[in-house]
Amino acid sequence: ERASSKSNARNVTVEIGSRDRMMLARGGPRLVGRRAYGGLRGSASRTLSSKEAARRATMTRVKAKQHGGMQEDAWVPFTLSERTKVTGNTHLYRFKLDDAEDSINLPVASCLLVRARIGEEQEDGTKEHVVRPYTPTSSATTKGHFDLVVKVYEKGVMSKHFGNLKTGDSLEIKGPIVKLPYAANMKKHIGMVAGGTGITPMLQVAEAILSNPEDKTKVSLIFGNVTEKDIILRKELDEYAKKHPDRFEVFYVLDKPGFFWKGGKGYITKEMLQQRMPAPSNENMVFVCGPPPMMNVISGDKAPDKSQGELKGLLKDLGYTSDQVFKF
Repeated sequence: ERASSKSNARNVTVEIGSRDRMMLARGGPRLVGRRAYGGLRGSASRTLSSKEAARRATMTRVKAKQHGGMQEDAWVPFTLSERTKVTGNTHLYRFKLDDAEDSINLPVASCLLVRARIGEEQEDGTKEHVVRPYTPTSSATTKGHFDLVVKVYEKGVMSKHFGNLKTGDSLEIKGPIVKLPYAANMKKHIGMVAGGTGITPMLQVAEAILSNPEDKTKVSLIFGNVTEKDIILRKELDEYAKKHPDRFEVFYVLDKPGFFWKGGKGYITKEMLQQRMPAPSNENMVFVCGPPPMMNVISGDKAPDKSQGELKGLLKDLGYTSDQVFKF
């Protein structure tokens, strides 16, 4: 912020730092003409400004280093190093970090924002940016890279862009964006209802809980998909269930099950939720993430501005309150 005045055809600019803004807000020293009475002047102000700029630049570098070069307030390009098929229309995209010893160290639960110029064409001939959130499936402490699992949808502008990416291509990414600050033992029992790639934030939270021996939270997951082949990250989920049978359980539901399928069949029902989710209580919580049709049935979708929106659907019918449900 700048305050300028003109005296004898000479312009004088005084920098107002954050501390000065606070003093002004409290009725402290004011700018009169070209002087900041009771405050900073000329060279002292410029010195402070340069020191503040250096301090902020250092903090930015430290934060970026903390998250593998990623920044919360700036778009940074990351290079695709590997692309692996997971299911027919789902791939794992591995992006490398500049330093092989770095990790992205995402807090739980948080996501990344991805953007690309793939929107509608603008007057200047360029395309608008399209921005979408994604949750890495790799561990927050994985060194040298991070993974995103993306399913290509017929009408998905960004997912189709992912589908066209080749090794060596780059993508602009910003983050981490904290969605729900998780703390160990903040709830006794957490229920999770996921559909398709909506499993990714659930995996992030489950991993944080199960990797911490001090966290005694129980996790119950209902995971819906179209066919058995569409179940992504099944190996990881089954390993958690096997390793932590008293703390983690997963129930798979398929829209189109095969003849020998022994799990849930059809859509996720009120009965399934009653049997497998924790009871409505302020000591418990239910997370929901999936395609809009599933969200509408289970909890109501998020609001247009991406806030939580009104709680609706089966969970409301079962007696849960908005404080007991979180929509990713």
